[in-house]
Amino acid sequence: MQAQTLNCPNCGAAISSDSPQCRYCESKLATIACPSCFAMMFIGSKYCPHCGAAPAESTPAPLSVLKCPRCKIDMASVTIGAEPMRECERCGGLWVEVAVFEKICAHKEEQSAVLGGASPAPQHQLSLNPDPDKIRYVPCPQCGQLMNRINFARCSNVIVDVCKGHGTWFDRDELREIIEFIRGGGLEVLRQKERHEIEFERQQLERDRMVAASLADAHGFSYRDEDRIGGLSAARGLLKFLIE
Repeated sequence: MQAQTLNCPNCGAAISSDSPQCRYCESKLATIACPSCFAMMFIGSKYCPHCGAAPAESTPAPLSVLKCPRCKIDMASVTIGAEPMRECERCGGLWVEVAVFEKICAHKEEQSAVLGGASPAPQHQLSLNPDPDKIRYVPCPQCGQLMNRINFARCSNVIVDVCKGHGTWFDRDELREIIEFIRGGGLEVLRQKERHEIEFERQQLERDRMVAASLADAHGFSYRDEDRIGGLSAARGLLKFLIE
């Protein structure tokens, strides 16, 4: 479902149904209100314009006050659905702590398994030559260290800002895009890809071992048992590294 064109209830100006604020009178118009995909919804909407779910009224969450890493203003601590998070009312960004984001991902993947990946994951295109002036590293709201920019799941094409110790910063709509990716079976596709890569590396290691043994036999060399065990241990170590 596409965003609709509506009118600001205060000044009458035309605005998009997912605009967080009227650009003319600056009235607050939308907020993160969808408990299913965490999309922004126009205040008063009956259904999410992205997934069709009914809105949930956000309630205050017992979280400490933190500054938005982009706008530098206090974020509102809210509970959306059952998940506590912090929302910037100016830019629509979200700060989600580590445990909460892990819970969201696990829950949405369970839904994907039940639905059988009924909602195909949308393809987000990354710019091959991103404008360096538009790339801005932001500090973690909790520790102040610059966060890493990471392509979620390495193949979602949704770039988020991550502090491994504290949480993830989502610019507007990024959490919704990740939810869509997970519901479309994106994490399972990633696991299958990783399993194929691990199997390919295992086969490469086996081929290298056989070539080395063949060369040794051709030149009259022989491996001691300790050498063979050491080589196998190294191979196992590499496989463990790839898996983890």
